[in-house]
Amino acid sequence: MVFGKLGLQMSAIPDLDAEMMLRVKTGDIAAFETLVEKYKQPIINLVARTISDPTEAEDLAQNVFVQAYKSAGRYAASAKFSTWLFTIARNLCLNELRRRSRHPTDPLDTPVGGDEDTPARQIPDVRIEGPAQAMLQTELLAKIEEALADLPESQRTALLLFREKDMAYEDIAGVMGTSLSATKSLIHRARETMKLRLKPYLRSGNWTSDLEDDRAT
Repeated sequence: MVFGKLGLQMSAIPDLDAEMMLRVKTGDIAAFETLVEKYKQPIINLVARTISDPTEAEDLAQNVFVQAYKSAGRYAASAKFSTWLFTIARNLCLNELRRRSRHPTDPLDTPVGGDEDTPARQIPDVRIEGPAQAMLQTELLAKIEEALADLPESQRTALLLFREKDMAYEDIAGVMGTSLSATKSLIHRARETMKLRLKPYLRSGNWTSDLEDDRAT
């Protein structure tokens, strides 16, 4: 897998994660463990929502880090480390979706369960006040998941990456393999669709704030 084709230039701000991965390249296992600890939950969250299968998310996320470690010898800091890692994650997710499309008996959609110990289904913090708070929040979270699952993969992935606060539009474009303008268009369409779908259920909360985020480029 060649990531130099992303054609992105490193920011003037030092990428400490890229420096850490360069240490991995020299055999520093502790550096890799540090990167895994930092990125494992964001990767699991992205994978779970991309393939809509929380039971497989952790295994596939583990494969992301296995692939990253195997590629350490070829790693070059031509882009931010997070861009490189999320690109691996998206490519493996797309491979899994293609595999499942060839085997339609494998379900792509899994209903949202009530197991709070499953990290793959972490949801943005949404606060609803009122006597029926628990019931309303459960319904809202289910609607968020449904709306996300119904988005085209490219829009869903772009939006989920957009919610990673340290990822600029340029970084998301690198993961998506699209131009900056096309990436902004994907995010805009996803945000508008989500807002329309969630309007009857959500008037405030972190998710709405994120959808309204006008990130500086």
